[in-house]
Amino acid sequence: MIAFQRFVLENGLRVLVHEDQSTPMAVVNVLYDVGARDEHPDQTGFAHLFEHLMFGGSVNIPDYDEPLQKAGGENNAYTTNDLTNYYCQVPVQNLETAFWLESDRMLSLAFSEKSLSVQRKVVCEEFKEHYINKPYGDLWHKMRELAFKKHPYRWMTIGKELKHVEDARIEDVKAFFKKHYCPANAILVVAGPMPAAEVIALSEKWFGPIPMGEKYHRNLPVEPVQQEAHRLEIKANVPVDAFVKTWHMQGRLDKGYYVADLVTEILGGGGSSRLFQSLVKEQQLFSGIDCYHYGSIDPGLFTIEGKLVKGVAIADAEAAVMKEVDKICDELVSAQELQKVKNKTESVMAFEDMGITSRAGSLAFYELLGDANLMNTELYKYYAVTQEDIQQYCQQLFAETNSNTVWYLSNSKVKNQNSKEEEEESEELELRNEE
Repeated sequence: MIAFQRFVLENGLRVLVHEDQSTPMAVVNVLYDVGARDEHPDQTGFAHLFEHLMFGGSVNIPDYDEPLQKAGGENNAYTTNDLTNYYCQVPVQNLETAFWLESDRMLSLAFSEKSLSVQRKVVCEEFKEHYINKPYGDLWHKMRELAFKKHPYRWMTIGKELKHVEDARIEDVKAFFKKHYCPANAILVVAGPMPAAEVIALSEKWFGPIPMGEKYHRNLPVEPVQQEAHRLEIKANVPVDAFVKTWHMQGRLDKGYYVADLVTEILGGGGSSRLFQSLVKEQQLFSGIDCYHYGSIDPGLFTIEGKLVKGVAIADAEAAVMKEVDKICDELVSAQELQKVKNKTESVMAFEDMGITSRAGSLAFYELLGDANLMNTELYKYYAVTQEDIQQYCQQLFAETNSNTVWYLSNSKVKNQNSKEEEEESEELELRNEE
């Protein structure tokens, strides 16, 4: 049981305090309720760009990292399609330094053409390195576009296209900050060996004077129910063929989410899973295969993804995958197999909660979902899933009309075939010349 206290400042900032006397360190976690799904379709990548800009200095602090490091602290951040999260860890005696740093950049980020130019270049290089120049780098760009037609999950956190970040202007960035980075749209979690009263006083002192801002009310387009299967074939200079198939699944607070989460473990949770045992170990069709989802708040994608063994026809590989999928739809999983994945889920959740930084981040996330206490009760939702739930949900989930399939083919086969044909043509030409 993770104990915490919750209160709300007059400016709307939600504050959660988790006291843990077993550590000398304190964690300050600030979660902003903004992710890639909140971007304009013509200005994507802004939430991720801000992850970088927020370390570029604020109105009273030109360098975020230097004072934190002097206080013995460290920090990091991440952006998803649903949220942006910043966190730092400091010795508890220097806790106020973290409050000073986080409150100042919430109060007023130091916008400058120089800072924007620097961070824009960093993000553009990241885009090129991981999504343009890297083998299979565009795979999920293509898959999202294939699977989503209305919902903004159709673009990745890095952005829909490089040009959107390249063209980001200072006035656009300022408007994005004003809209999303304010107390009314944020959650502050403080964890460590300090009493709640101290945290309340520091929160009032450093965050209380910041203007509330306007609470952002999300009104996103709903993805319509998919009525037909989508398929895409890509040929590129990659070492081996890759297969990816996704199905639309329910959102983070729906019962189907917990069922689907357990199904990913049954099908792809490690070396004893069904897909690995059948397709990698026994049939040797894939060199590796994964089954997962991204845990998105809105309805997302259940995924099976793998790299093929050279020489295996991708149609045969897909047929083998679907045979395993059909099996979990047609036959009840055993009570033993279901209990095994429930036990694994419990151990993973317990392990994640061991670190104080992870605990602070989880409290912020569950508060974002609407109830921080879900951190303590969510495991019971997994316990409640039955064998029949698994079968019934899989029959709905794995409908072919609900699927999106990408064949990512190595063009080396094409090159080899072309080379062979060119060689044959050359030999034929030589024979003609001799004649």
